[in-house]
Amino acid sequence: MAYLKNKSLFFTTSPRTPSKMIPEIRLLDEYFAGRKWNRQSQIEFIDLLGKSDFFEGNGSPNNKDFSARDRINRAPKALGFVDLSPQIELTDAGKALIYGKRPQEIFLRQLLKFQLPSPYHVERSNIAGTFFIKPYLEIMRLIRDLESLSFDELKIFALMLTDYRQYDTIKSAILDFRAEKEAYKGNYKKFVNEKWTDVLLKIYSDDVGAGKTKTRETTDRSLKKFLDTKKSNTRDYTDACFRYLRYTGLVSISHRNRSISFYTDRLKEVDFILKETDRKPVFVDDINKYKQYLFNATIPVLYGDDIKNVTDHLMRISNYTQRQLSGKSIEELKDIRDAIAAEHKEAVIKAQITAIKSYALYSEIIDTYNEIISDGYYDAPLMLEYNTWRAMTMLDGGSIKGNFKFDDAGQPLSTAAGNMPDIECEYDDFVLSVEVTMQNGQRQYESEGEPVARHFGQMKRRTGKETYCLFIAPTINKASLAHFFVLNKTEISYYGGKTKIIPLELDQFMRLVDNSYNYYTQPTPQNIQQFLDEVMRQEEIAVNENDWNDKIQNCVTQWLTT
Repeated sequence: MAYLKNKSLFFTTSPRTPSKMIPEIRLLDEYFAGRKWNRQSQIEFIDLLGKSDFFEGNGSPNNKDFSARDRINRAPKALGFVDLSPQIELTDAGKALIYGKRPQEIFLRQLLKFQLPSPYHVERSNIAGTFFIKPYLEIMRLIRDLESLSFDELKIFALMLTDYRQYDTIKSAILDFRAEKEAYKGNYKKFVNEKWTDVLLKIYSDDVGAGKTKTRETTDRSLKKFLDTKKSNTRDYTDACFRYLRYTGLVSISHRNRSISFYTDRLKEVDFILKETDRKPVFVDDINKYKQYLFNATIPVLYGDDIKNVTDHLMRISNYTQRQLSGKSIEELKDIRDAIAAEHKEAVIKAQITAIKSYALYSEIIDTYNEIISDGYYDAPLMLEYNTWRAMTMLDGGSIKGNFKFDDAGQPLSTAAGNMPDIECEYDDFVLSVEVTMQNGQRQYESEGEPVARHFGQMKRRTGKETYCLFIAPTINKASLAHFFVLNKTEISYYGGKTKIIPLELDQFMRLVDNSYNYYTQPTPQNIQQFLDEVMRQEEIAVNENDWNDKIQNCVTQWLTT
């Protein structure tokens, strides 16, 4: 049981990407079902998780039991996918998520049941009566009523919607914010920060007035530290809300405008949810009845549970007739619907590739990189992967595979899993992995150094071809540069011998794209390999990693220009 002690909404932030909880819950079910969830099983779980091929991270080796609770006690438990008491057990909802055909559908059902307060989340006495809401349901209502909801609107106002009966007040505040911001177009960030501060000071006026401004894990009692912590938390919760709603397949994200909205072809489903789903929290003081409700994989009822609704939808989006669809079960109809959606997604992606290869999107790709650098995009890591896939697709004629996930509309949904390169480029005579990161400083080296080399070795063994790797980041950390410089000179059997990993800063990669755009014809795979081989030749004669870095810049500048 967790205690609610703040006066604003929270959303589960672990795992950050919803799809990544699926293999972790499966691992828990396969190896720990029927056991007690205690310190011993938690440590064993993290040890096993760390050895899996899908896990990203180090498992917090100094505090393994805490790391396990962080991964399982948050979203998997709170959303009803696992029951941890009296023993570890996958719920019916969890089975549908892990082993069913439609994980997004069951995920939506569970989001709609998440409520505050609940037997899992109990209010502390000093804030009793603050919460009475199903947060995801009311956020969806705001998105629908306002047509979209920006990241700033959610973090400043929507997170203060702790009671659904305050809905109209919060909605009006957002509308006032939209009207007022028109006068601050030249200084929007300052305007947002002032509004954010004002709202937090109002919400936490009692704490501030009583001098209760000390935050966890610090002795700093200053008002600035207090507000900075609250802002950091609300930013993380807003990001989590965006990601979890996105996984349902109902919503689209405008990365440039940092806003979320519903796909127009899903509005009937949304309207059904908002009309039919009870807004009141249930079984707040009865954990047994709450578990029965939360673990049920068939509630709440969705638009697609009605066979007539699915049939009508299929007749709108396909050439199927009433006669052809009659007599089929609801699951058979959903299978047809999902197959049509998959075909549509594939067609959209192919159309994107055709436009990209013609260089028609050159300016947009360059503009997107500039926006990423200037922090102008929501979820910059995902956009960096997606845009680099577009750039590599445009650059040459190889088979370019982005390992990030697309949604049904062909837009980027989530970053690549941790057990594979971000992008794989295959040519007749060689292969190239491309790894991208927004990390900088020491974190870049710690997070990316080993996985990049491991992915290189895996790709080399899998293909049997000459293998290279581009490591792209806005800024290359000195430790990363030195690490790859040494790896490229060292025979390591685990990586297939000497690696060929080339670090490029984003502006250098953009220069390569620019050179290819201005080349008299489209570059060939041979042009790509010539650049890669020249960079590696320059490393052989470089005095040290810094000298190699200078030589890389020369290779970038000269490629396709001489």
